[in-house]
Amino acid sequence: MTTPTLHTGRLLLEPYTPADEDGFVALFQDARVSRWMGDGPRTEAEDRALFGRVFSKVYAQELFDVWAARQGGRLVGHAEIKPSSSPEVDGHEIVYALAPAAWGQGFGTEIAQTLTSYGFDALGLTEVHATVAAENAASLALLSRIGFRHVRDTVEDDGSTTRVLTRSADAGIAGADQPR
Repeated sequence: MTTPTLHTGRLLLEPYTPADEDGFVALFQDARVSRWMGDGPRTEAEDRALFGRVFSKVYAQELFDVWAARQGGRLVGHAEIKPSSSPEVDGHEIVYALAPAAWGQGFGTEIAQTLTSYGFDALGLTEVHATVAAENAASLALLSRIGFRHVRDTVEDDGSTTRVLTRSADAGIAGADQPR
């Protein structure tokens, strides 16, 4: 299985190339973005190592799908759908991040909808999940608009709360397939 190229209304989701390393690192080094990703900000060396693992492990072993999100050839975000590593989620989850310059333009909605549809249509999933920090109001609102429902909260080791959201394949909503 090779990660396919996907199209949204305005974006191209395609596998990363080695030339994307600096853009990937810049995205994940931006504290406004990384605060919502995994365990939060990492060092530049850690983000460069993570980028290397996209090729040496994720793509090489065909573990899951990871994309660079581009608008007009410019890297504006990151997207993936993968088996969840969280014991609170039984299945695949979507992960997305956008550069702050791309916020507020509906790109996050396009990416999340496309990843969710890909999970249902290409991967044959019956449910797609997302885990979101309880303070990340923008992502929680976005996912709610496209049919994700809050199913539970988990308390992390640092005391913060993560919301687990799920969308079922048979839970279509009006407008869920329309970019915002």
